[in-house]
Amino acid sequence: MSSALKRVSRLTCWKGAVEPRPLSGGITNQNFVVEDAGERYFVRIGDDIPVHGVMRFNELAASRAAAAAGISPEVVHHEPGALVMGFIEGETLDEARVREPASLERIVPLIKRCHDEIPKHLRGPTLMFWVFQVVRDYAGTLRDGNSRMLAALPRLLELSSTLEREVGPVQLVFGHNDLLAANFIDDGERLWLIDWDYAGFNSALFDLGGLASNNQLSPDQEAWVLGEYFGAPADAALMRRYQAMKCASLLRESMWSMVSEIHSHLDFDYVAYTDENLARFESAWSAFQARNSGGA
Repeated sequence: MSSALKRVSRLTCWKGAVEPRPLSGGITNQNFVVEDAGERYFVRIGDDIPVHGVMRFNELAASRAAAAAGISPEVVHHEPGALVMGFIEGETLDEARVREPASLERIVPLIKRCHDEIPKHLRGPTLMFWVFQVVRDYAGTLRDGNSRMLAALPRLLELSSTLEREVGPVQLVFGHNDLLAANFIDDGERLWLIDWDYAGFNSALFDLGGLASNNQLSPDQEAWVLGEYFGAPADAALMRRYQAMKCASLLRESMWSMVSEIHSHLDFDYVAYTDENLARFESAWSAFQARNSGGA
């Protein structure tokens, strides 16, 4: 039995003996489903991850506030390194499902509720997630760890600084900051948003850009999402700022994976994930340059 499995089995919240079942798909934590006294629970095992800015006190506060806002399942129990929540019976979305118009019509209001409602329920200190500081810190971590990507860092940092200037001043909301398809669950009646590892105050543009970049939305879909979120079609200035933040979200995902290559012990092909996201970033950056230099 793995140490994580033992840890789950010994949590003090269980009413009887349990047999945790590992869940596949996590690329940051180890996840399990547990049945206890006729009820099913989701259990996340993971300590603080300083190299990624993941602090469990922040995840707990965001998870509780998201549950109070009706966005995420109830937090049932927590101990250092462990979080127990109600288990959602439903379908985990994939990128193709996110891109369906009917899904986007449900996702955009959910994101807006996250941004607007969670702060009303937050208690205690919480973090801010500023992608450009994340990128700068990742670069330092990669240098410290003698990453295979060292030669690429000066250019990536220069591009990040350019994108930060293009984003300009922002209005803060409470962001999820990790809008991968797998963090949406459809229970047949409603959508849930889960996994608050990277939650924190941020610009709405980061979540909107992350939704698009992580799920490969088309330009028409991106324009629709912006119009729905802001209540009016995006003008040229907003579109430029949004596209810059979209590029930044892809750069952050790429550098997250670079750091995970040298620090994560999970069984996941981070090198392939780095290469995939870098390709997406370079494509988005080229499109941003063309769009804002009089090109197509």
